[in-house]
Amino acid sequence: MRIAAAERCITCVIVPNDLQEMKAVPSPPRAHGDVYSGVGYAPAHPQPSLNELRQAAEVINAGKRVAILIGAGAMQAGPQVIALARHLDAGVAKALLGKAALPDDLPFVTGSIGQLGTKPSWELMNDCDTLLMIGTTFPYSEFLPPDGQARAVQIDIAPRNVSMRYPTEVNLIGDSAQVIDQLLPLLDKKDNPDWRERIEVNVRKWWRALEAKAMEPADPINPQRIFWELSPRLPDKAIICGDCGSHTNWYARDVKIREGMMASLSGKLATMGSGMPYAIAAKMAYPDRPVLAIVGDGAMQMNGNAELITVKQYWERWSNPCFVVMVLANHDLNQVTWEQRALAGDPKFAPAQDVEDFPYAEYARMLGFKGIRVERPEHIAAAWEEAFASDRPVLIEFISDPDVPPLPPHIRWAQAKSYMTALAKGDPNELGIIRQSVRDMMAGLLPGDSSDS
Repeated sequence: MRIAAAERCITCVIVPNDLQEMKAVPSPPRAHGDVYSGVGYAPAHPQPSLNELRQAAEVINAGKRVAILIGAGAMQAGPQVIALARHLDAGVAKALLGKAALPDDLPFVTGSIGQLGTKPSWELMNDCDTLLMIGTTFPYSEFLPPDGQARAVQIDIAPRNVSMRYPTEVNLIGDSAQVIDQLLPLLDKKDNPDWRERIEVNVRKWWRALEAKAMEPADPINPQRIFWELSPRLPDKAIICGDCGSHTNWYARDVKIREGMMASLSGKLATMGSGMPYAIAAKMAYPDRPVLAIVGDGAMQMNGNAELITVKQYWERWSNPCFVVMVLANHDLNQVTWEQRALAGDPKFAPAQDVEDFPYAEYARMLGFKGIRVERPEHIAAAWEEAFASDRPVLIEFISDPDVPPLPPHIRWAQAKSYMTALAKGDPNELGIIRQSVRDMMAGLLPGDSSDS
């Protein structure tokens, strides 16, 4: 247990069957092979030196256009990051696991970064001259500033994490909140209203574009609208637990996290099947808080349906029964399907990608929960409201369009070429894909479109 806490890693604890059957003793015999151990854990508290802090301040003070990138390591440093961003007139982008570190209603928060990221985050990284990375090992260098464009400083609790994604000049090892508290007094206050205004204008345009995009028609429901309608209806202090799938795109971009909320998913491995176990664990740890599981139909069939039985076993013990499972039913392993199109130029391979139809809402009702099936976009908002007001666990089954493209914030030529190649090879969803893509283009909302600049 101490190794797991100290190294922040997965640790396997094996308790042999014969050991479980042995009688407990106050202390093991003083004999060869017997091991004595104590209880408790003493965490390490690494601190950067004053010289390292001054070196970092020198780099940041020399810049005019500062960008901040935060990850899960900044989760307990929200107030410090806000103070830092305001002091430096900086924009803040969030890696996926750091989405809940700052609320999305702050005007300088550009949202997620990367394949699932936002256009303002893309522009922030491409236009900055200084990068401050805090508690993140975000892996995709093509979404960071071009090499040589920005001077960089990184803050992380683990020495092995620094300078592995971007060539940083100064690395500060320690707790994010504590290091920022030490660093801030050494930083000059920036006075670059043009830079901050550019960031905030980009953010406002992006939210308007997302709303318009979410309201585009689809067959039968645009998945983006499901998440757009969710944001204003999320209860205070909600805990969101995501799975891995195309719904992760819409969670990353469309959901507006508010202060006091928690959210996580399987970020580094992109492993399917995390949504329901994460949500159950969250409810066990915080039985008084509303919990939402975001799951695709593929992951729901892998383990989610079985985990609903676990919910049935325990839900009446929870002080707050609010436990909502959202199933995005598009009958497709949609994230992989789109990756094959955009990265490999391969059309959908239906025998491997199709997901069997299943009556999720009806199954939930069989277990004694409330089951809601939504097939029309105008019913989305009411379904969310009904779910969060229920006196028992709820499963909402949204029938969504698999052909709405989860495109990255900037489309590279290679991706566009692969996308068109997949269609040219005879994708079985070709007509639906073209329909949704044309709707996006007609609205002028495709990422990278110059009309928003």
